[in-house]
Amino acid sequence: MKIAIGSDHGGYNLKEKVKVLLDDLGFEYKDFGPANTDSVDYPDFAQEVSFGVSRGAFERGILICGTGIGMSIAANKVKGVRAALCHDLFSAKATRQHNNSNILAMGERVIGSGLALEIVKTWLGEEFEGGRHQRRVDKIFKLEE
Repeated sequence: MKIAIGSDHGGYNLKEKVKVLLDDLGFEYKDFGPANTDSVDYPDFAQEVSFGVSRGAFERGILICGTGIGMSIAANKVKGVRAALCHDLFSAKATRQHNNSNILAMGERVIGSGLALEIVKTWLGEEFEGGRHQRRVDKIFKLEE
């Protein structure tokens, strides 16, 4: 699985920890930036990751900002993206199983890095259940038309 990852300045430190986890788990990823904690605009990085996922260059994406809210809002503007803001393990599991989310958003200033890394592992480890959930995801696709 290829993963696109990006953050803004408020999520940079957590992004770096997530990259170490991805390395440890053997996932291939591309870091879309930024390269440091200098102030940047989160929509720019949400756009790069989201376009990569929507075009199929990456199976999934991870976006991190201070709260995760801005990243998730920006990402969900891109056709084909189902970004989910998760700050707990149940939501990370459910959004993969039921919503087939393809981008995970988190907030560095909201949760600790230990929990965030567990969320990433959970989200990456879950599969979409399909079935009755597919009908609902299909309705989301129709909203984009």
